[in-house]
Amino acid sequence: MKSVDNHYIERILKSRVYDVAIESPLDAAPELSARLNNHVLLKREDLQSVYSFKLRGAYNKLAGMPADQLTRGIVCASAGNHAQGVALAASKLGCKAVVVMPTTTPAIKCKAVAALGGDIVSEGEDYDAAFAHAKDLAAREGMAFIHPFDDPDVIAGQGTIGMEIMRQHGGPVDAIFLPVGGGGLAAGVAVFVKYLYPQTRIIGVEPADAASMKASLAAGRRVTLDEVGIFADGVAVRQVGEETFRLCQQYLDEVITVDTDEICAGIKDLFNDTRAMAEPAGAVGIAGLKKYVEQTGVENQTLVTLNSGANLNFDRLLHVAERANIGEHTEALLAVEIPEEAGSFLKFCNALGRRPVTEFNYRYGNGSRAHIFVGINIAGDAQARDRLLSDLKGAGYDALDLSDNELAKLHVRHMVGGSGDALADERLLRFQFPERRGALLDFLTAVGGRWNISLFHYRNHGSNFGRVLAGIQVPASDDAVFRQHLDDLGYAWWDETANPAYRMFLAS
Repeated sequence: MKSVDNHYIERILKSRVYDVAIESPLDAAPELSARLNNHVLLKREDLQSVYSFKLRGAYNKLAGMPADQLTRGIVCASAGNHAQGVALAASKLGCKAVVVMPTTTPAIKCKAVAALGGDIVSEGEDYDAAFAHAKDLAAREGMAFIHPFDDPDVIAGQGTIGMEIMRQHGGPVDAIFLPVGGGGLAAGVAVFVKYLYPQTRIIGVEPADAASMKASLAAGRRVTLDEVGIFADGVAVRQVGEETFRLCQQYLDEVITVDTDEICAGIKDLFNDTRAMAEPAGAVGIAGLKKYVEQTGVENQTLVTLNSGANLNFDRLLHVAERANIGEHTEALLAVEIPEEAGSFLKFCNALGRRPVTEFNYRYGNGSRAHIFVGINIAGDAQARDRLLSDLKGAGYDALDLSDNELAKLHVRHMVGGSGDALADERLLRFQFPERRGALLDFLTAVGGRWNISLFHYRNHGSNFGRVLAGIQVPASDDAVFRQHLDDLGYAWWDETANPAYRMFLAS
C-alpha cells in the first residue's frame, strides 16, 4: 500500500491551503454517539470562511500555478461551493477569476461569488452546459481552467482533511465516511489515510439518485449517468473524474447510497449536536454513517464524518423539516379509509393508542367511506412502522403506507381536498422544472395549447429546480404526439397515473 501513489502523500503534506483555510475542529457528536452506541466525530468544514471544504483544493491549485498564468486569469464552472473557493483563492493571489454558473443557480450563491470578486458568466441550464462553456472560454482567452475535482493539486488540497483528522485524533479510527460527488475529497482523504492506517475503512457516500461512483466501481470503468437527482446538488455529478476514479477504485473500501429522507435526517442530527445547519451535500456523510451502523450493527467504534458544507438556502429548510422525521424512522405517512360518519376520527385515534398524530388531511367527499392522509409519530426503530400497520389492521383499518411514496410526500400531502368531477383521459405527470424565467411558459406552450391541464401543483425549496405535478387530459390516440412534445420540452418527468396516492386522493 505504501509504495503506491506516494507522490500524493508529499503533495498533501506540502499543500498550501492554510493561507485561506483553517484547521477545522474534529468535534464529538455526543447525542448521535449515544444513540448509535459508537464514538462519532465530526470534521467541521462548515466553519471555513466559504462554509465548505472546497477552498482547500482551489487555493492549492492556484498557489502552485506559474505567475504568468495567473496574470492571464483563470476560469471555472460551478453552481456553488467550488465557485466560492476559486473566487476566494483568486482574490487572495490577485488574479482575475471568471466563474461560469448555470442560469438556474440560486441568487444567494451568485451573490456570494460576486462578493469574493469573481466575474460571473451565466450559461446553460445545468452544470454540464456551464462546464462546456467554461472550457471553451478558457481555450479562447488563454486562461487556465480550474477543474472542481479531477486534478492532482485539487485532490491533494482536499486530502489535507485526512491529514488533520489523523493528527487531531492521534491515531487510527475505525471508519471515515466521505461524501462523493466527483470524487476529489474521497480520493484525497483515502490516499493519505490508507498510507498511514490501511486498516481504517474509507467509505464513500452518495445520494441514491446520483450514485455515479458506485456505478463506476461496479462496472470497473467510469459510467455516465443519464440524469442525477438534484436535492444534494453539491454531489450531483453525472460522471466522476478519471483520476479520482482511479484513486477511489484503489483506496475506497465501499460506497453506501442514501436517499433524500436519510439526508434530511442527517441535517437534523448535525443540528442537534452542533446547532449548525448543513446543506444537503454536507450531511450525506453522516447519513451514510448512520446507515452503516444500522446495516452492520457495529458498536463501540470510532467513526468519523464531516459537515462538508453549509451553503443552504433558507427556503430549503421547510423541505428538510418535512422529510427528516421520515428519514430517521420517527414518522409514518399513511392513507387510511374510514367510515364517513360522526365519531370515526375518534375511533381511528383510539386504534392508534398513544401514538401522536402529526398530520391529518381530509375533505368531505361523496359516499359512505372517507380517505384520510395521516402522519403518525412512531418509535425510531425499523419495526415501528410494521407494528403500527399491524395494530391498525387488527382494528379493522386497511392502511396504505405512503412513507416511501415520493408523489405523496412531495405533492399529495399538500393537496388533499377531494377528487374532482369525472375527467376523461386524465394522466398525472410529475416534472422537474428548471428555475429560470420562461420555464412555465415553455411547459404551457408544449402541452397546454393542445391538451387540457386539469390539475397543477408547484413546489420549490430554494433549489435549482421546482417540482411540478400536472394532470393533463390526453386521449390514447394522442399518446405518441404527446410523448414527443414532452421529449422536445426536455424536462425530467415521471408518469404517476398508476400511483395509489393519486388514485385515493386526487383521481376522479
